[in-house]
Amino acid sequence: MNENSVVSLRQKDDIDDPLTEILRTGARRLITRAVEVEFDTFLASNSDLTLPDGRQRVVRHGHDPVRTIQTGIGPVKVQKPKARDRSAPEAGERIRFTSSILPKWARRTKSIDALLPALYLRGISAGDFQEVLTALLGKDAPNLSTAVIARLKGEWEDEYQRWQKRDLSARRYVYVWADGVYLQARMEPQAECMLVLIGATPEGKKELIGFQTGMRESAQSWKELLVDLKARGLSIAPEVAVGDGALGFWKALDETFPSTRHQRCWLHKTLNVLDKFPKSVQPNAHKDLREIWLAPDRATAETAIATFAEKYAPKYDKAVECLIKDRETLLTFFDFPADHWDHLRTTNPLKACSRRSGIVQSA
Repeated sequence: MNENSVVSLRQKDDIDDPLTEILRTGARRLITRAVEVEFDTFLASNSDLTLPDGRQRVVRHGHDPVRTIQTGIGPVKVQKPKARDRSAPEAGERIRFTSSILPKWARRTKSIDALLPALYLRGISAGDFQEVLTALLGKDAPNLSTAVIARLKGEWEDEYQRWQKRDLSARRYVYVWADGVYLQARMEPQAECMLVLIGATPEGKKELIGFQTGMRESAQSWKELLVDLKARGLSIAPEVAVGDGALGFWKALDETFPSTRHQRCWLHKTLNVLDKFPKSVQPNAHKDLREIWLAPDRATAETAIATFAEKYAPKYDKAVECLIKDRETLLTFFDFPADHWDHLRTTNPLKACSRRSGIVQSA
């Protein structure tokens, strides 16, 4: 811990202010009301069940003991109503009330569960977790000892291994985005490159397909990832893949899914082309490049490329060559539905996912 902590530990006893307590009280009331509504719905769904003497079979039966849920605004005390099934044991399995809002063993909100691995990856040592959580969540933050953090770390690793071995035979991805991103985890002197693949299902849902450490420019590293996904059931080739031209991904893709078409990322290509212009020319060149990728159809884009080449080739032939050599793979997106073009032109879906995770940065 250092003096640049989010909140100085010298101030930790002063964190629980009246406003925070008001928020906690409001949260407690909202949770109580939500669970009561959930319980009333449960009772109503069983209201037609009666005993031989006409009484209701399933009735309210007090509350479970009060328990504390750790939330982003500190601890909130909650209590769940209980139901009683008054039928005899021989009537079959007793009907019980299970809350989806307050699962039986829940002690933390999902946001806290997400915070813990993020803190770990950011370099917080296991022994400092309690002090950090006290600063963030208040003096009643849960006691997360070194042993508890070690256990949680083991659970995260087990969950990751299960995810890496999951069956993909029922999955199909129409589009995929590939890139290499660099971890900012645990403050190692040299960041590792993570090869990341994201896919879009036919329904339009974007999913993380797979990732592994490797070399961004290595075709072998990418092939290992793709072959592993294929071995776990991902047999249907995506229609198109989007990525940066510098990746070893393309060679691996052609060997693994040869029918998948290539779409080069316009964001990367624009930066590469502009890098070959003097700064004074870059604004106009950028405007002309936008005329290409924002064209309403392929024919208009082809005309814009020809105009770009004619305008800049006499003095900036390297910039024009950088654009022209990938002409076909830059315009692949025009062969797909127009409402998909914004997604297919760049690897932005992947970068957005990386930024949201908070632990990686774009390569």
